[in-house]
Amino acid sequence: MEGIYVFLGFIVGFLVGLTGIGGGALMTPSLIFLGMTPLRAVGTDLLFVTATKVFGTAFHHKMGRIRYDIALRLIAGSLPAIAIGGLLLRVIDKNILNAHLTLLLGIVLLLSAVISLIKKEIKPPIRPRMSYLYILGFVVGLTVQFTSVGAGVIVSFTLINLARISPAEVVGISLFYGLLLSSMSFLNYALMGSVDYGIALTLILGSIFGVLAGTRISTRVESEKLKKMINLIIAAIGAIILLKHVL
Repeated sequence: MEGIYVFLGFIVGFLVGLTGIGGGALMTPSLIFLGMTPLRAVGTDLLFVTATKVFGTAFHHKMGRIRYDIALRLIAGSLPAIAIGGLLLRVIDKNILNAHLTLLLGIVLLLSAVISLIKKEIKPPIRPRMSYLYILGFVVGLTVQFTSVGAGVIVSFTLINLARISPAEVVGISLFYGLLLSSMSFLNYALMGSVDYGIALTLILGSIFGVLAGTRISTRVESEKLKKMINLIIAAIGAIILLKHVL
């Protein structure tokens, strides 16, 4: 069974290195399909995401591509969401959470995939304000707290289309913000005992080689077509989860 998780970590890492997307959106549902409870899958994925974002954040920091003023406003907005999420995770019965987290995950996967597919086609006439970053941070923080998915997609979409920030800076912001958010969110699951550290470590080890392999060949393939394909897969996974929940 351990080999399956190494392979899963490699595949997800490879896709992230190749296209920059798909990490949490592929990992959490994969863990659920492999028999892990939704709560444990989210907690384990948050640890996996935290570890994998460290390298990307360090690289973009070295290149000077992180707007810390924006990232810190986002995390400030997320702090209340993390506190509220942590409280709800402790108050609500675990059986109820496991039953409804799959529904929420399916919705977020489908929504994030659609946003990614249309992100370059929407330019809403909204005047950007720094205060909106706190609201965005709260919404994303609450979403990630319960699904481990959405930070990169939702933040990137909003910053590019509403704040008109360059894509290069957006990647750095979403990585640094995602690192802080996933690490803080992970703590709530760790305190609940809803993290499989052995599986997380196995996934991380597999992903290191995957990211390196994906990054090396990323210049030889048409990444945009691959991104669309991955987003279609994520949308399909979200639809399947929703159908299974309804039926």
